Parts: sequence; structure tokens; C-alpha cells
Amino acid sequence: MRMTLSSRFLVQSTIVLLGVGLFALLAIVGMTIWLNERSQAHFREVIDARDIRGSAVELQSALQTAEASQRGFLLSGNEIYLSPYDNAKALAERQLETLRRAFAVEDDAKAMVQRLGILIRDKVSEMDQTIALKADRRDSEADAILRTNRGKALMDEANVFLSGIVRAADRRLTEGVEEQRANAALLRLTSIVAAIVIVLVVGGVIASALRYAREIAQARDEVRALNAGLEERVTRRTADLAQARDRAEVLLAEVNHRVANSLTMVASLVRLQANALTDQAAKDALEETQARILAISLVHRRLYSSGDVRFVELDGYLGSLLEHLETSMRAEGHGGTSISHQLQPLRLQTDASVNLGVVVTEWVTNAFKYAYPDRTGDVRVRLSRLADGRAELVVEDDGIGRREDAPVKGTGLGTRIVKGVAAAMRAEVQYLRRQPGTVARLVFPLPAD
Repeated sequence: MRMTLSSRFLVQSTIVLLGVGLFALLAIVGMTIWLNERSQAHFREVIDARDIRGSAVELQSALQTAEASQRGFLLSGNEIYLSPYDNAKALAERQLETLRRAFAVEDDAKAMVQRLGILIRDKVSEMDQTIALKADRRDSEADAILRTNRGKALMDEANVFLSGIVRAADRRLTEGVEEQRANAALLRLTSIVAAIVIVLVVGGVIASALRYAREIAQARDEVRALNAGLEERVTRRTADLAQARDRAEVLLAEVNHRVANSLTMVASLVRLQANALTDQAAKDALEETQARILAISLVHRRLYSSGDVRFVELDGYLGSLLEHLETSMRAEGHGGTSISHQLQPLRLQTDASVNLGVVVTEWVTNAFKYAYPDRTGDVRVRLSRLADGRAELVVEDDGIGRREDAPVKGTGLGTRIVKGVAAAMRAEVQYLRRQPGTVARLVFPLPAD
């Protein structure tokens, strides 16, 4: 009962403490996000203020450059002083347009920029007029315009506006920096408080965990004492199971050995019976039966000699089967035909391997008997893996071919056996005509790795 109460206390206290820590963490995250948004806004404001200040300073500098160029030309009459004049006017127009866009949404500033535009226009007009008069050598008229001091008044008023814009931009920059400092201080304070809370939460969780660990240690000691006897019983039981498994494997191997020997004996009896007959059709039928029995017996020989009785290695099994079939066919008078094979190392379940061996026996035997009635040839067997998790067995020859309208040779039992075996294996059977020869193809599923 003490352990149950302690576990409940640990869970409840951990949940509460983690909730407090999560709240502190969310406070830090929320404050950071808010301050980041404020920083972005301040950054945009600083950029805008910097651009406005830069435009005002450059506009003022451009006007001063244009005025200096004008005065130099009027005093000396040397046109070299007019070299920077046009560039200065163009720069002034661009910077004035920048200020118009910057203050487009502020009514007070918009009126100020409009007045500034009028002043600059009048100032530029006055400078253009005096330069034109000087260029026409009407110096007295140009001097009369200068003595009115209208240009100086326009320039002074424009400088007042531009200086006000610069001061306002500087003030915005200063305020932005101050607010950034205040926000940074607030973030530091929030982080410190949240860190203290998180440290307290971690300390509370550690204290609860240590208390729970002490009780767990007590329970572990009790369980260890109970498990001491249980482990000994499990060890003995495991040894007994291992011995039983070894005996079962030995017995299964012995069963496969006996089955293989029994099937070999049955095949021998069938062979003796065939030798005792005089009817050729009956002898052929018994010889085909013997071949099928030997194909099955080879599977069992592979099983009792391998380490895994669930699967058969097809390359070794089919290789042995083809060697046996070639030897048997030559002994029956088909010595001119040979077998070649390409077998990938695939595995198949025992029952499916038996069925596959029967199919190979039927197709190879038929090729030996009927593909080359008046000449020698080659029977080719190929086993390969396909890309879709299936395998392909192909038996092909270069003989006379297989015609659908031709009368069935032999008893026809082999064809029925192949169809039945294919259905049991969930396989597809195809007979393809070649020029010359025949291709027999079986596509069957492979077991999952």
C-alpha cells in the first residue's frame, strides 16, 4: 500500500511541478516572441528614420552644391563651375521625391514636404534664371536678382525644414534605441525569474524522484529475493526445452532420412515392375512415376542434411535433380540430349519445393522424349528472382516445338499434374512457341524474407 501511495504522490507532484515549469517556459517564449515583434517594428522604424535623415541631408547638400556652383559661375563667369550643377539638381529632385513617399501618410509632414517642394522649386528657378542671364552677358540683371536676397531667403527657409526633418529622424532613432534597451532589460528580468522557477521545479522533481527511488530500491530487494529461486527453475526448464528441441530436430532429420529411403525403395520397386512389363506404354508410365517419386525423395534428402527443415535451397536441390534426370534419360536411350542450367540461390518451403521438383521433372522429361525426335539438342533450365517478390522457372529447348492442334503424346497425366501443382503453388503456367523450340514458364511466389 505504501508503494501505491508513493507512486500516486510522485505522479501528482511531478505533474504540478512540470505545469509550473511549462508556464515559466511559455512566459519566456511569449516574451521573446513579443519582444522580437517589437524589435522588428523598431528595426523598420530605424531604417525608415535613417533613410529619411539620409535623404534630407543629401537634399540639403545637393542644394548647397547647386548654389555654390551658381555663385561661382556668377562671380567668375567660368562655366567650369556649372559642372556639378545639373547633377546636384537631379539629386535634389530624387531626394525630394523620396521624402514625399516617406511622408505620404502623415498629414502634417505631408504639408511640410509640399512647402519644401515649393521652396526648392523656387530656389532652383531663381538659380536657373541668374545662370541664364549671366550666360547671355546680362550681368546687371543677374546682380539685381541676387541683391534682392530672395534666393538666400528661400535657402534659409528650406534649411529650416530640412534641419527639422533631420532632428525628428534623430529623435526617432534615439527613442528606438531607448525602447530597445528597456525591452532587453525586461527580457532579462523575465528570463531570470523564469530560470529561478525552473530551477525550483527541477529541484522538486528530483526530490520526489529520490524519495520514490528509495522505495523502489526496497521493493527491488524484495523482488530479488523472490526471483532467486525462480531463475533457477527457469534455467532448468530452459535446459530441458533445449534438450527436447535437439531431440525433436534429430527425430525430424531421422524421419526425413527414412522417408527419403522409403521413397527411393518405392522408386526401385516401380523400376523393377517396369522392367518386368512388355507393354511399352505401361513401362513409360511407370518410368515417369519413378522419376516423380525420386524428385520427391531428393527433397527429403536435402532436408535431413540441412540445418533448416522448413526451407529447401533450390539451386542445390534442382541441380541434383537435373543431374539425376540427365543420367536416367541417357540410360533410357536419350544420350544425345544434354541439360544446362542457371540456378539462382533461392529458398522455398518444403511443400512448394516438392511441387517445383515435380514440374521440373515433367518438363525436362518431356523435352528429352519429344523435343528432338530425329536429332540431338540441348535442354536449358533457368531459375531466377523477379522484381515483384516472385521467381521464374523456365525450361526451354530448340526442338520441333509444341502445337496446340497436335495430338497429345504420352498419357497426358504430366500436363494435368503440372496444372494441379501450379494451382497449389498459386503459380502461373505459360507455354511459348519459339522458332524453333518451346519455352515452358512457371512464375511462383517466394516466401517473405
